[in-house]
Amino acid sequence: MMKLTRISKEPIFKPIEKHKWENAAVFNCAAVYEKGLFHMIYRATDIGGNEKSGRYINRLGYAVSKDLLNWHRLSEPVLNNSVPQELRGPEDPRIVKMDNIFYMTYIGFAGPSFRDHKICLATSEDLVNWKRHGVLLNEENKDASLFPEKINGEYFLLHRRKPDIWLSSSKDLKSFYNHTKIMSPIPGTWEHKKVGIAGPPVYHPQGWLLFYHAVDKADTYRLGVALLDYDNPRRVIARQSTPVIEPELDWEINGFVPNVIFSCATIEREDRYIVIYAGADTVIGAAYIKKKDVVFNKNDWLV
Repeated sequence: MMKLTRISKEPIFKPIEKHKWENAAVFNCAAVYEKGLFHMIYRATDIGGNEKSGRYINRLGYAVSKDLLNWHRLSEPVLNNSVPQELRGPEDPRIVKMDNIFYMTYIGFAGPSFRDHKICLATSEDLVNWKRHGVLLNEENKDASLFPEKINGEYFLLHRRKPDIWLSSSKDLKSFYNHTKIMSPIPGTWEHKKVGIAGPPVYHPQGWLLFYHAVDKADTYRLGVALLDYDNPRRVIARQSTPVIEPELDWEINGFVPNVIFSCATIEREDRYIVIYAGADTVIGAAYIKKKDVVFNKNDWLV
């Protein structure tokens, strides 16, 4: 069975009191490795991050690190709640790089209904200055990421129509078609209630490696791993039957939303895959698995 190893028993990134916009929670971040540095676009809130916290506002901040443990952050957000679809702020970014452009899919939360979440797109050349391109799918939707390259001349977008993981195609990043359900919950297991992607898919010699989250009956969030066909990612080749990481440490169990490990970032780096994740919707941690340990044992496959 594949398991992720935490790089630290403590969070790698926490809220900062002197910045009002991020003094309650930092979580659900995108991350890339570029020019010798780890870059993170993270979700931050002023009073928490769920409906019990009150009328919180999401913003996206930027931080950079050489080692994933020591971070330098900007004092102001890189994306604010400044357009109608984002009156409650942008959420849960995921970033891929294609042709020297960074593509960030994220969720625009308009409010006041907690169902008013739509997938949006922004692009950047430097990870700090972002150009919004508006809503990609005009429907209630979450957990979205593009693939890091075109496949057979098409863009591919992973998304989540409750409670499943879906995949769609586009020629121009404006019209999406061939929406296909590729993964569903498994009743009675740690994946009982719903599933959604974690970070963007990353290249593996056998296909696209995809970490994803799943929720059980008790609303505990864990991460799992699957393998998608390289040329036809609508085909799930393998799916491990057990989670790769679950809430175990105090800051993963206790926070604004207890018992949650949720990720929006997977990085391929040298000999390992790194997963940066949020603990209890409050702080950020990181874990990894060495590439040599990514083995889909048929005894653990669900596909």
